[in-house]
Amino acid sequence: MKDLTIIGGGPAATAVAVYAARKRLTGTLITQEWGGQSNVSEDVQNWIGTPHISGAELGKSFEVHVREYADDVIDIVVPKTVTAIEKTTEGFATVTADGARYESRAVFIGVGSSRRKLVAKGADEFEHKGLTYCASCDGPLFSGRDVIVVGGGNAGFETAAQLLAYTNSVTLFEFNEKFLADEITVEKLTKNEKFTALTNVEITEVVGDAFVTSVKYKNRATGEEHTMDTGGIFIEIGMIPNTQIVANLVELDAHNMIIVDPYTQRTSVEGIWAAGDCTNVRYHQNNIAAGDGVKAIEDMYGYLR
Repeated sequence: MKDLTIIGGGPAATAVAVYAARKRLTGTLITQEWGGQSNVSEDVQNWIGTPHISGAELGKSFEVHVREYADDVIDIVVPKTVTAIEKTTEGFATVTADGARYESRAVFIGVGSSRRKLVAKGADEFEHKGLTYCASCDGPLFSGRDVIVVGGGNAGFETAAQLLAYTNSVTLFEFNEKFLADEITVEKLTKNEKFTALTNVEITEVVGDAFVTSVKYKNRATGEEHTMDTGGIFIEIGMIPNTQIVANLVELDAHNMIIVDPYTQRTSVEGIWAAGDCTNVRYHQNNIAAGDGVKAIEDMYGYLR
């Protein structure tokens, strides 16, 4: 029986693992891979203290940091996928795809989320070649270009506002007839002469050579098809939290994100904590996930000891 099981390999879970090891809490870290969502970013520029680092290098640094302190207190199980978490009389049993069971008194969940992908011809082909799902990670690489943001919710408008600071222009595409973002946010951006917003449109194809050069889209009301040149495409059409393993265990919000107490990162079930993109916190960023992970392990330490 370990003190805790840590599920995930992103900034939240690795922060928990490092702190747990230094506090000599016995545990098991289980993850399919290191790095979380940033794994696919070519150049992460907002990881505090490191001006430039690739997602792959960031993931490797997470692994190195955990292994540096793991010693004989944190067992590292990778690559392995968790399929269920079961409540037991003494704590919890974390079950993996191969049927292995890892028992502990507490569990930390840092399974993150996956970006909802753009469904259009060429979208997968040009991912990381001008089409990106992370403006905070990749936005500055598109300075001086005419870019497109797909998604008319708050995330889409916030991304557009960020990009307007250094791009030549931003055109926002919304699939529905109305924007889902707050009216004040929409009104503020539509006053910017570098910003254009289109509603009721659907991207049908992403076009390019080695890099994105244009998109084809249609007006959903009239069926008219158009082509627009662009130097980059930013997708903000929602997140899919990887919370299936706890769907019947902890309380989730309407978006299937784990509801946590922001003061302690505790979930609705005693003995389970969570942090990062799988939780219902206001913002999702690497630095926030790491900080919330530290908050969680500090509270877990008090609980376990």
